[in-house]
Amino acid sequence: MTSQQNRFDPVLFDPVEIPTSDLVDVLAAVCDIESVSGDEEALADAVEALLRGQPHLEVTRDGDAVVARTLLGRDRRVVLAGHLDTVPLTDPPNLPTRLEGTGDDRVLWGRGTVDMKAGIAVMLALAVELGRPGSEPVVDLTYVFYDHEEVEASKSGLGRLARNHPELLAGDFAVLGEPTAADIEGGCQGTIRVDVRTRGVAAHSARSWRGENAIHAAAPILARLAAYEAAEVEVDGLVYREGMNAVGIRGGIAGNVVPDACTVTVNYRFAPSRTLAEAEAHLRELFDGYEVTVTDSSPAARPGLDEPLAAEFAAAVLALTGGVPKPKFGWTDVARFAELGIPAVNFAPGDPSLAHADDERVPVRELAMCRDALRTWLRGQ
Repeated sequence: MTSQQNRFDPVLFDPVEIPTSDLVDVLAAVCDIESVSGDEEALADAVEALLRGQPHLEVTRDGDAVVARTLLGRDRRVVLAGHLDTVPLTDPPNLPTRLEGTGDDRVLWGRGTVDMKAGIAVMLALAVELGRPGSEPVVDLTYVFYDHEEVEASKSGLGRLARNHPELLAGDFAVLGEPTAADIEGGCQGTIRVDVRTRGVAAHSARSWRGENAIHAAAPILARLAAYEAAEVEVDGLVYREGMNAVGIRGGIAGNVVPDACTVTVNYRFAPSRTLAEAEAHLRELFDGYEVTVTDSSPAARPGLDEPLAAEFAAAVLALTGGVPKPKFGWTDVARFAELGIPAVNFAPGDPSLAHADDERVPVRELAMCRDALRTWLRGQ
């Protein structure tokens, strides 16, 4: 079946049903449909089925990405976007979800509750609610649910949509449902990974003087990283803390062979004050004298909170939540929207420090807070 075929066919298509009566039930349902990167199809099927059941939405599917749009003829369009995939489950698995506590103190635990299915649940709830008579938004809306965010940038479902259907991503402002604990987080760090290589001469370990140990030769690389002082950079009033870390090292082919090659993988998280080219140049300067190869990279994004719609959104939402704008530590797809010329911010339930953690959990009160704040702003109230 191709992405152009109608998947909403009872003969071909029997998706899990996502309930819509309660926001916590929505989140539990989308979390309990496992969607580790590369295995998003079942969740995409369920999301597509729910959205096709809303007569006010025009729905398009591309691979495991689903886009739904209102066509109300408004003079402004807002994009609500979020990724469907998660990092792998723990062993034993941190699914199915479990709900603990009572009342406003309830907490939902499980993989994806923070990164970022809480944001997905809010989007789905709004997609249904804002289509009811008397609840229409004052702007046109585009809901974007996409695959392959938690892996290398070349696989990104949002990137694929930008190439295949750029018209579907058009908008005046975007809100990305990455976890922010109901605060607004502006921009994002850029990220670049490089392999730093050393070369040696192989030899039998019993005659090691005849070789040159490439792993030993990597010690100065690690020393430079250990001594590196990460910068704190202020950009548009928000302070971004950079990071430079070895995230992998590999070398050697056997326990009795002096290794002739070693690779240290380094990840640099940089502030929005740098371009990708500047970040790469900084790495090459730091590791001058070594072979350096870029393996993955994504640009940073400036906060953009001075853009009119972003400023309007921040003022309205923060008045309801009581939060303050913060920098986004980590890379998010606000950078892709920035490249498309669309101002974007991060806003959703969930403590971002729990993203990818084994004990992911989200307070129920944050779910309602984010839904209510978005609903109020989108309806112009």
